[in-house]
Amino acid sequence: MRILLVDDEEELAEPLQRILTNQGYVVDSANNGDRGWELSQTGDYDLLILDWMMPEKSGIEICSQMRQQGDRTPVLILTAKDTLDDRVAGLDCGADDYLIKPFELRELLARVRALLRRIIPVVTTCEASRLSYGDLELDRANQVVYREKIAIALTEREYQLLEYFMLHPNQLLSHELISQYLWKEGEDVPTSNALAAQVKLLRRKIDRDRQISLINTVYGKGYRFG
Repeated sequence: MRILLVDDEEELAEPLQRILTNQGYVVDSANNGDRGWELSQTGDYDLLILDWMMPEKSGIEICSQMRQQGDRTPVLILTAKDTLDDRVAGLDCGADDYLIKPFELRELLARVRALLRRIIPVVTTCEASRLSYGDLELDRANQVVYREKIAIALTEREYQLLEYFMLHPNQLLSHELISQYLWKEGEDVPTSNALAAQVKLLRRKIDRDRQISLINTVYGKGYRFG
């Protein structure tokens, strides 16, 4: 998942970008409204986090212009403005959510997850035996995987791993949860290094030469698919 963070307060923006990156998101940032607007028009983002008050162009202006263009990308507004009229104005401009500074980082992360859940591609198709995410398809009945309609050969374990990821898009999956799915009761569960090696092999096959992987590592915690 790709996020655009636009905030002119470096003491907030830098640690926030670092935390979001550690959570497995791909984060671009800008420290003024004009640059933020340029990035919003050129990048394929899943979420924008915009500060209300910024030099040159405010977060409210960016959001309003996006909506006028028909862009429905989720927007989270950050601001110190805390009156009821301010909150109403923020939502009326087309923002999906509004968070008042100062805030707890865990609350912001929860808001981010909630907004991203709204735009997760529909995983199950009309056939329960088929999963899809973007251009990646998994035929569960025949255990065949396709990306851009091209078949990908996977081992049994790689197939099971991909299936688990596609059943839980955009969720942080711990090493323990994944291992419990891959190695059933009674089997010897390998170390986290073995799981990391399995993920690396799967990435190589489904991502090929693509710059952005569908499987994101959340260091020290697990993985996020999507």
